[in-house]
Amino acid sequence: MKKDRQNAILQIIGSVDVETQNQLIDELAKVGIESTQATVSRDIKDLRLYKELTSHGKQRYAAGGVKGAQNHLTRLKTIFKESVTSYACAQNIVVIKTLPGLAPAACGAIDSMGIRSLVGSIAGDDTGFLAMLDKEAAEKFCKEIEDMVR
Repeated sequence: MKKDRQNAILQIIGSVDVETQNQLIDELAKVGIESTQATVSRDIKDLRLYKELTSHGKQRYAAGGVKGAQNHLTRLKTIFKESVTSYACAQNIVVIKTLPGLAPAACGAIDSMGIRSLVGSIAGDDTGFLAMLDKEAAEKFCKEIEDMVR
């Protein structure tokens, strides 16, 4: 039963952007699996699910690719709080200024998040350039950065 439920969870998050545990409970019910919030919470922990940013600037559950991998959002927030000194949007480009030597870490953390609207990044010593799909995606990501550096 647990294994079937957890397999269903993995299938659901692979096909639907699930933002909350309640939404996951609803999706499980659609496939005939009744569950409680406490059970789903344990399953999330057992499966090592984490939340990642979507191209729409929202979060969704995703399966961890590396055993014991730290939550990417938590990792990114830590890196940003400790290294980013400023950021700005220039059309579809997000420019991030960091303490010396830390731009590669900031860009590497962003690259590992699998952000669909991120085309690519280039990091120098203290500056990172993030090419986003469009101006709107860049502006949304700047808002996410603002939340992370608070």
